[in-house]
Amino acid sequence: MIEEIFRADQTIEPVSVYAVLLGMLLSFACGQVLAWTYMATHTGLSYSRTYVNSLVIIPFLVSTVMMVLANNIVVAFGLMALFAIVRFRNILRDTLDTCYILAAITLGMACGTGRYATAVAALLVLCAILLYLAYTSFGSRNRYDMILNLHWSRSLSELSDLMQLLRRHSRRTICASQRTHEGEVGADLSYRLLLRDQERMDDLLKEVRAFPGANRVTGLTAQDESEL
Repeated sequence: MIEEIFRADQTIEPVSVYAVLLGMLLSFACGQVLAWTYMATHTGLSYSRTYVNSLVIIPFLVSTVMMVLANNIVVAFGLMALFAIVRFRNILRDTLDTCYILAAITLGMACGTGRYATAVAALLVLCAILLYLAYTSFGSRNRYDMILNLHWSRSLSELSDLMQLLRRHSRRTICASQRTHEGEVGADLSYRLLLRDQERMDDLLKEVRAFPGANRVTGLTAQDESEL
């Protein structure tokens, strides 16, 4: 049945159904591993979930493009001309938007070169990948769910009591910023907290505000890490 479907490709060379599907699935698997590795090793301040999703999608799109080219130098030059012609007045700030544009170009190439079954198969697999990434929120990292900012008016050597208070309410406490002022005791502190119970965020703020030496206490909910 599936062999009959792929015979709809109007090309000189026969299309190997299993090679096409294997290439699509293998490229998707490679993109997944690459994205997981990026998520595990990324340590910078700027992080984008859509960029991680692009690492999954781009290998699939590139493999599909190579299937469409199929060692055809004429189609390859046509692809170069197509990318030279296409211009966008609006800057695509989201890498996933760029992937959608690349996907549209790839599908158009497949249809224009007579690879109708390949275009349909690529469309179905691509839509399944995109729905999977959206449904599972792939690429999101919730390393903390609260940002706590305060001014510590006491000596920094006396922070141990405050840290014990924070650890009672959080599973993970990270000091993201510490700014001192010349001639003044204390510092402006910013903490990233992974709370034990998100419903007790207000209780934590009340206790910190009542703590001796803690001033200008503010708390923000961090839903997800995003690109800075």
